[in-house]
Amino acid sequence: MADANKRLGILTGGGDCPGLNAVIRAVAHRCAQKGIELLGYRYGWAGVVAGDSVVLDRAAVKGILPLGGTILGTSRTDPLVVPDGIAQIRRTLEADGIDGLISIGGDGTLSASQELFERGVPLIGVPKTIDNDLCGTDFTFGFDTAVAIASEAIDRLHTTAEAHNRVLIVEVMGRHTGWIAAYSGLAGGADVILVPEYPFEVEAVCERVRERERRGRTFSIVVIAEGARPSGADNEIVERRSRVRPGEISAWLAREMERCIDTETRTVVLGHIQRGGTPSAHDRVLATRFGVHAADLAIAGGWGQMVALHGNEIGTVLLADAVRKLKRLDPAIWDIAKVFTYSAATWRRPPAATAGGSPPPARPATPARRAAPRQRQPAVPADIQLA
Repeated sequence: MADANKRLGILTGGGDCPGLNAVIRAVAHRCAQKGIELLGYRYGWAGVVAGDSVVLDRAAVKGILPLGGTILGTSRTDPLVVPDGIAQIRRTLEADGIDGLISIGGDGTLSASQELFERGVPLIGVPKTIDNDLCGTDFTFGFDTAVAIASEAIDRLHTTAEAHNRVLIVEVMGRHTGWIAAYSGLAGGADVILVPEYPFEVEAVCERVRERERRGRTFSIVVIAEGARPSGADNEIVERRSRVRPGEISAWLAREMERCIDTETRTVVLGHIQRGGTPSAHDRVLATRFGVHAADLAIAGGWGQMVALHGNEIGTVLLADAVRKLKRLDPAIWDIAKVFTYSAATWRRPPAATAGGSPPPARPATPARRAAPRQRQPAVPADIQLA
């Protein structure tokens, strides 16, 4: 039963994501329906620490459903490392009369939420990440939009790759998991998909390109997650840097591929394009469902839980279970991807020659690229002035 004197808080933390405003809107409407006041804290945990908040009633969330980003702003502030952060959060919640918080975030934000819950702060989690790597929920909102954006980019790149007989390497987000790479690669008809869960061989990627050329296909599309890594000695070279940086793995792979194939190779890093813009219809609905159920859970005092999608039903899981480990790419999805693309799991390096034995068969020569004859540019008449 709703308590008319109850007051709730809400925040958005970590990277932005399509659908955040839909969650905020849903929570605000549900709270207004139940006669409960809702405060929104600006810029994630930084706002809670600083006591920076705004009242969120129906008027405050009018028209935000289709908007990307978050009207509250976000940050990667970790309250557990802020000096006196936990004590300051308690003081803020007491001063604002907050009975509990709804924390919308990914692994980092919700891990902090679980730690705070263990220290006595009443919290509800809402799973937000385009990477879809949170345990306990089949899908997170934002993932569908990110896949749609990446898939459309791959569709567009097919035409220019074919026109110029090029290999195009499309780098998508996915520091630890390959959900976006696998789904967008399948949807976009990629020829090679590389994900963090399965280290790859550069030679195998090159051989996939050669195999396509032998069939008369003079271009290839490679989709690679930013956290994908080569196997063996190559991985030691890539891992010398301290963290994953967008564009590095695709640039490295392009250089390595051009050493072993006679095909021009270019890279396209989608980066934050995948985060921005209006959310898909699917993400708007999922985020709205999460928001209403999170509000109901908070009103009922079901602290320490996260709302989640199980099949087509909204349920709950313990926050502790949701953040215990990352949700890796479903092997069943990877098995489907292997039907259409190069797979690190099935490719085997050709055997080396043994003493007294015959060498392995020579690699077939890469056919010359078919190039249309260059047309001489017609001369410009002297009486025509070029702009």
